[in-house]
Amino acid sequence: MPVETYLPGPTPDTVRTPTGQTRSVPAGWILLPPGDAAVTRRVKAAGPHWLVQERVGRKLFSRGVWAPRETIEQVQGELVAERGTAAYARRRESDTRRREAKQTEYVEDFRRAVLEFLAFHERHLPLARKLAAAVADHATPVGSGTVARTKRIPIERRAEAAVIAWLRHQTTVYDSMKIARVKGKRREVRRMLAERSRQLLQRYRRGDATAWDCPLAAALQAGGQARTA
Repeated sequence: MPVETYLPGPTPDTVRTPTGQTRSVPAGWILLPPGDAAVTRRVKAAGPHWLVQERVGRKLFSRGVWAPRETIEQVQGELVAERGTAAYARRRESDTRRREAKQTEYVEDFRRAVLEFLAFHERHLPLARKLAAAVADHATPVGSGTVARTKRIPIERRAEAAVIAWLRHQTTVYDSMKIARVKGKRREVRRMLAERSRQLLQRYRRGDATAWDCPLAAALQAGGQARTA
């Protein structure tokens, strides 16, 4: 059975089709808000339902699932009973430990990938390790929304992008720049700043002496934690 997906309607009991037509929600149906993935998954598997989604910018957000009231209430009741058992608590604890171990492993893998991308001269290895730790600590938390969390590109490219983003926010005036609201202008500015960051990294790769006013050394000394999405 094809999944029926709609946009939010003009009133609480309506939805809109992708072509703009308004449909009334069937009698006896209620909206299950997003938030509990287990309930949503079971309700969708139980029978007829309507998905409500809305695109904001480039992101698609769930606005809930319409389904028969008895279906939603039955699923919710079943899950409340299951979640009250000792077996469920043990499974949750095991899942938490597994996720934490996986996250710890990924943070270390990402830190190593950053170090490999930096490839600093041996005289600058202490600074390279500090930079790799700073980038990894900021970019890898679950839910951070940074490039480090995407699986669409290899970890080597994630590491490179995360370093360039960190440098953009920590060693340039990007966050305070007044950028004209012209299509492509912000991308142009980011490319220009990325090139400056790459030139800065090259100095450390060659083993050049660190200048007293080096923005990278200053940022690490200050422990900068600006948003680097």
